[in-house]
Amino acid sequence: MSTAKSTVDPITMEVLRGRFDAVADEMEYAILRSAYSTIVTEALDATAAVFDVRGRTVAQACAIPVHLGTLTELGRRFAQHYPAGTAKPGDLYIINDPYQGGTHLPDIAVAAPVFSGKELVGYVATMTHHQDVGGATPGSASTNVYDHHSEGLRIPMVRLAADGIIDEDLLAVMTANSRSPGNMRGDLLAQVAGCITGERRLAAVFDEHGVQKVRRVIDALMDYSERLTRQAIADIRDGEYTFTDHLDNDGSEHGTEPVEIKVSIRVRGEDIEFDFNGSAPQVRTGINNVATSTLAAVYYAIRTLTGDSAPNNDGCYRPVTLRLPEASIVNAKYPAPINARGVALARIADVVMGAMSKALPHRMPAAGCGHATVILAGAYDPDTGKRRVGALGGPLRSGMGARPSKDGIDVADHDLSNSYHVPIEVTEREFPVRYRMLELWPDSGGPGRFRGGLGYKVELDWLKGEASLALRRERHVFRPWGIHGGGEAPVCRTEMRGGDGSSRSLPAKMVLRIQSGETLRYWSTGGGGAFPAWQRDVEAVLDDVLDGRVTTEAAEAEYGVVIRDGRVDADATSAQRARLAG
Repeated sequence: MSTAKSTVDPITMEVLRGRFDAVADEMEYAILRSAYSTIVTEALDATAAVFDVRGRTVAQACAIPVHLGTLTELGRRFAQHYPAGTAKPGDLYIINDPYQGGTHLPDIAVAAPVFSGKELVGYVATMTHHQDVGGATPGSASTNVYDHHSEGLRIPMVRLAADGIIDEDLLAVMTANSRSPGNMRGDLLAQVAGCITGERRLAAVFDEHGVQKVRRVIDALMDYSERLTRQAIADIRDGEYTFTDHLDNDGSEHGTEPVEIKVSIRVRGEDIEFDFNGSAPQVRTGINNVATSTLAAVYYAIRTLTGDSAPNNDGCYRPVTLRLPEASIVNAKYPAPINARGVALARIADVVMGAMSKALPHRMPAAGCGHATVILAGAYDPDTGKRRVGALGGPLRSGMGARPSKDGIDVADHDLSNSYHVPIEVTEREFPVRYRMLELWPDSGGPGRFRGGLGYKVELDWLKGEASLALRRERHVFRPWGIHGGGEAPVCRTEMRGGDGSSRSLPAKMVLRIQSGETLRYWSTGGGGAFPAWQRDVEAVLDDVLDGRVTTEAAEAEYGVVIRDGRVDADATSAQRARLAG
């Protein structure tokens, strides 16, 4: 723990904390308002951050928690690669290499150095998920890729601009590798706009308050975040808390074996260690994670301890130690494929929060849905000659796990993801599809005194031509778990119905062809429940049935509430609940 004494008054600290946060948020808004791709403009899959001259995170936009660990690491690398004397005004730097601090190839980071007068005072960076960076499949994030070099364009840390002039040759190379070159260029320039905005705003802070004073404030804010985090860790009982969960399989053609992910959390006073030894070795498909991705899950858990009270900076992570086995699903070794890393990252978050629920049983929720429904489409329109690449619309995440004192939230982006879904109307405009159904899935929330949030079900028709679809789903085998005796949520399902009415079940992860007249149907599960379901308030169960969230059959079998003609049968309910209580 830092022992440096702050000489900054708390009012100045809070004022500058707000300024730093505002810089990061304004950068984020600049990206969202000027980007081209719906994954950014609609799903908001972008973020921004501010770093000091040493590359330490000073502030991060209120965006996607999954970028926490990545930008934290990249800030340090920008500072190491382009320090004072090397960095110049008007520079821009770019990188997406997962094995040099990135996360996966579609996430491209752009950074700019910040100067006050002639003195280098920090860096600003933006990160955006790009719709397509080349590779074997449209969308560049399929699980069914078996070599990192088949996943798309890999960019080491290089200069994108010097003296304020963008390297158009480099841009040409990048866009030539994308199936949607116009979108890639537009999104990159949106990131540049975000960096220019951040550079100007951060420089103004230093110019207004003076370099030395602002640096003292940054140090003081990081020490403050560290103190708050250590206090929160000290409130956890010392000990070791272990949790294990599984992915259905690795997603390969013949892969059927589950993939284990395990973490042990060790709390010793004000320090905390996350040990992932025991997790599965890296797999042959693209669901592996590099270390910076796994860091994000850990950092998210740490940030839940202090919430908004602690500034979002490097000080939050000083009490944290990680142990990541090499060449594993949580710390892949080059050249393992990693573009579909979100599949396993969701389960990494599940096990981290599962262990935290043992350490803090009255604060942490049950498992959420544990996956994101990502369906990447590549289609060619023979009438217009245009190629379309992008993610199909609808919610990404589904039900949130029940909380220790509240129901989970239906169909909500939660834990590592803070993305918004692409509206189905946008997908119907961009692709030849029609959504026949998008609605809540009854009984998809794990039963409990506090019910898990519901998932949803979708039915969509492909209307013209054919397309390649890369499915990235999970929880077809292993259910989201409950807490304190709460029930599990059901498994997901995916089906394809032919034009002749025939139907076939599909695995969660695959690449398939869809053509005119075929219908894709999928069910996305909810979150686990909290405490035994027979303890749930009877009127709450009745409301769920009347609202279509719980069926009458489940109300009786799981909750012990017998409903006939829209009313509770009190005598039958008492008898059924006595049976369930044992």
